[in-house]
Amino acid sequence: MELPVEQDMPSYLWAGGGLLADAPVDMAKTFAGNMWISTRVDGSFNINGLRCAPDFAVPRHHHNLDELIVVFAGRFHVAWGKDGEEGSRTVGPGEFWISRAGTPYIMTAGPEGVTYTETWPEPMANLETYWHDAGWIHR
Repeated sequence: MELPVEQDMPSYLWAGGGLLADAPVDMAKTFAGNMWISTRVDGSFNINGLRCAPDFAVPRHHHNLDELIVVFAGRFHVAWGKDGEEGSRTVGPGEFWISRAGTPYIMTAGPEGVTYTETWPEPMANLETYWHDAGWIHR
């Protein structure tokens, strides 16, 4: 199913301060038709199954927890650090990437899109996502 757009989630924060709901960006327009989430994954396992449309860039963000991303089909290019200066790489089928807590990153699906899982070492109720200004459609 298409990823539910919930800009007012209290765990979605704006990296510049405050809630994402108060930020000058439009989550619905940014994500519409670009991301899907599996409804077949049991949420008690702290895991999401996701798919991104070809060439879609998930806006720059970071989490308060480490995150493990495993790619099953397609590829994505990830660049991490404030402006991608810390590193970048392409992750393909059967490969994984670990996003370290507090490190901003942007990931862009390849021309065929990408299917992957993301998981965290703690319950998702403890997860906070801090969104940065890069990659959004603004209001």
